[in-house]
Amino acid sequence: VQLQASGGGLVQAGGSLRLSCVASGRTFNNYHMGWFRQEPGKEREFVAAISRSASGGKTFYADSVKGRFAMSGDKVKNTVYLEMNSLRPEDTAVYYCAASSVALSGLRVPDHYYSWGRGTQVTVSS
Repeated sequence: VQLQASGGGLVQAGGSLRLSCVASGRTFNNYHMGWFRQEPGKEREFVAAISRSASGGKTFYADSVKGRFAMSGDKVKNTVYLEMNSLRPEDTAVYYCAASSVALSGLRVPDHYYSWGRGTQVTVSS
């Protein structure tokens, strides 16, 4: 599956953005889908994930974004979204979407994803 993320931009603290990740080649619903982010010089960090429908479509969030971010999927558009609210300067990073087939317990680990889209930059000003 090929993935293309978009929707990043510059926003003031407290603002909102919605990231999109379009899947092509295969339906995203065959995979668990995840969002990660990475700042320069730092490791890629788990943000959110949604399990495939066969696994219940469950969502998982990093503690740092719980209650502010929401991940969802649109089967018709073959797209997953990351709705980001109450953004903070520390949310600034390049955001990536990715696909995985591992057990749900492994969804927070970047190495468990085998298909990555190009990232989209999110910058939150204070």
